[in-house]
Amino acid sequence: MIRLTACILACCLTFSLTFAQEKKGQQPPQAAMDDMMKKMMELASPGEGHKKLADLVGVWETETKMWMAGEGSGQATITKGTSEGSWVLGGRFLRQDFTGEMMGMQMTGFGFTGYDNYAKRYLAMWVDNMSTTLSTMEGTFDRSGKVLTMYGKMDEWMTGELGKTVKYVTRFISRDKHVFEIHDLSIGEPNTKVIEVTYTRKK
Repeated sequence: MIRLTACILACCLTFSLTFAQEKKGQQPPQAAMDDMMKKMMELASPGEGHKKLADLVGVWETETKMWMAGEGSGQATITKGTSEGSWVLGGRFLRQDFTGEMMGMQMTGFGFTGYDNYAKRYLAMWVDNMSTTLSTMEGTFDRSGKVLTMYGKMDEWMTGELGKTVKYVTRFISRDKHVFEIHDLSIGEPNTKVIEVTYTRKK
């Protein structure tokens, strides 16, 4: 919504400036307008940042491990599921649809991941039937280009915490395998990982 509003305001501003110049009998600087339109199209088009997400496209079998108090605190709860990743909006965002199990209950959810050309950051959101919240996160790849680390805020109803920082890590192992981790930083190192989802491409 913020990006849409900004885009609309930019277009309105361009129109207003053009109209004001024409009213004064002046011709708008065409070169400046062309440069502005070119820049806008570049920022609005999928680019190299989006290509890094291409290995997430496909149908996947998932294995989820969960530790209530962090990895190493005890035996993990393990569940199976399926996921499908697909491009939407002309390759601007990757949609993930997930079906699986969580704490003995059926879980379904979906999310979107994309790259903001202007901010030069990856953005993501997630919703599912296990809560009424919308999770958002943002971050960057490391130098290897194989690990995407993102951060977001969440409210923890079990403890009453508000705005707790959560780390999300996606490790690109190969074209046919990647691992997604959720880290509860409030636990403290080295056992911050509470969820690990391994995605294996379905054959």
